[in-house]
Amino acid sequence: MKEYLQNLFNQLALKIPELNEITLQFDIPKSEEHGDLSTNAAMLLSKKLKKNPREIAKLIIDSLEIDSSVISKIEIAGPGFINFFFRPVFFSKIINEIVSENENFGRSDKFKGKKANVEFVSANPTGPLTVGHGRNAVVGDTIANLLEWIGYDVDREYYFNNAGRQMRVLGDSVRLRYLELLGEMIEFPEDYYQGEYIKDIAKMLLNEYGDKLRNEDAEGIFKQTAEREIFKDIKKSLNNLNIIHKIFFNENSLYEEGKIEQLLKKFKEKNLSYEKDGAVWLKLTELGKEQDKVIVKSTGEPTYRLPDIAYHITKFERGYDLMVDLFGSDHNATYPDVLAGLQSLGYDVNKIKVLIHQFVTIMKDGEVVKMSTRKANYITLDELVDEVGKDVVRYFFNMRNISSHMNFDLTLAKKQSDENPVFYLQYAHARICSIIRTVTKENLQPDYSNLHLLDSPEEVQLLKKLNLFKEEVLYAAENFETHRICFYLEELAALFHKFYTFRRILGSEREIAEARLALVNAVKIVIKNGLSILGVSAPEQM
Repeated sequence: MKEYLQNLFNQLALKIPELNEITLQFDIPKSEEHGDLSTNAAMLLSKKLKKNPREIAKLIIDSLEIDSSVISKIEIAGPGFINFFFRPVFFSKIINEIVSENENFGRSDKFKGKKANVEFVSANPTGPLTVGHGRNAVVGDTIANLLEWIGYDVDREYYFNNAGRQMRVLGDSVRLRYLELLGEMIEFPEDYYQGEYIKDIAKMLLNEYGDKLRNEDAEGIFKQTAEREIFKDIKKSLNNLNIIHKIFFNENSLYEEGKIEQLLKKFKEKNLSYEKDGAVWLKLTELGKEQDKVIVKSTGEPTYRLPDIAYHITKFERGYDLMVDLFGSDHNATYPDVLAGLQSLGYDVNKIKVLIHQFVTIMKDGEVVKMSTRKANYITLDELVDEVGKDVVRYFFNMRNISSHMNFDLTLAKKQSDENPVFYLQYAHARICSIIRTVTKENLQPDYSNLHLLDSPEEVQLLKKLNLFKEEVLYAAENFETHRICFYLEELAALFHKFYTFRRILGSEREIAEARLALVNAVKIVIKNGLSILGVSAPEQM
């Protein structure tokens, strides 16, 4: 619809050139009484043409070359809104497009030839992925899917650090559990990693080496084995959700390849850093920030800012047009320093999109399930998938705006009823598949030549919704809002159930029945495509 009107207004700009000076907007009115699309173009032109908006609206309507077989009427409303009413036959054309493009319907090549990098999860290998990591993983992968749907060539990337204090603590946690297994009395520090997985790694080492590691250092085989086994587990957890990263980038490589030293040299050359109290500071006040920040501590250890800036420089060097970083809300106050540092070196930070997701609370029977990684009283991502299934995990993590704190309701997630949105959508798809199987036995086939017969209110509402799918995918992708796809699918499924309640296929005249069959086939394709973007299956039977 919007594309059709945009073309009409482009032609009109030859008569009213001032249209080229405004940003044309076409919106779907909240009430159907105000038409299918509305524009405030007349009000935007009021100052330029020095005329009353309603007068300009009339001029626009009189000048537009309208095809009456497409638009039934145009009205002026309120201070000068122009409301357009489309004929049902215009909406029904989408069915042929959907069936023709099938699994590709909704895709666009708007960003064809562009490269994107989506960095997500990025948990250091100190323990299993938890539900908190799960939201990051699922949303990150879905954003990558959306970007692929609008033409980007996408690399999924995982950034991690296998050095530093937390990894030393990990190695020592395994070492102490190993010594316990050898019968030694160990006082296990409270701030060490407490999970069963630490004991499992220790048992594995005991089985392989016996007591030969009794005097080994924590940072040798204990840390190395822990890192290897935990990473194996992390990758398995992600694979269980069909999430596969193309690139695993180790922070250590920035030191090994001299990237950190090069960066420090650059800051010094540009007079963007200075030494004070034995530490190196970045002149963030000169970059518009409230205060300067330490980038190398007096101990010689860099703060997170330095490797993060160096890491993002490698992304620029790899030629990405768009770089998406997905972080938890604990990064909210820190990433602006990294962007400021990059900008000071001449990098176009508009190519970087930082997304912050809020935390997840697991609810069960109305009670909060408390979690702590070190105390090991958390729910792992694997346990969540085992409990409610991959499809539910992916859908639930996608269905809320990431800027909102999320309550993951295990009780709702397990329900096999319309209350559970995953069940509701999968049931709609399975129901359509069942309808198609049933009517095919009655020798009915979809008829794509009599779509003008689809003119009842329920059919038109469904057709209008189908017409919006491409637009929704593009909007969701460009704005990194995975929940928009969930909202769209739930509304589409509701309109389908309403349609099927009032407009039956079997028992109707053959021409109408076969036109309706074409309609439900199109709905099936769109539901499946939407679920595919979310990484959720579309079963044909339930």
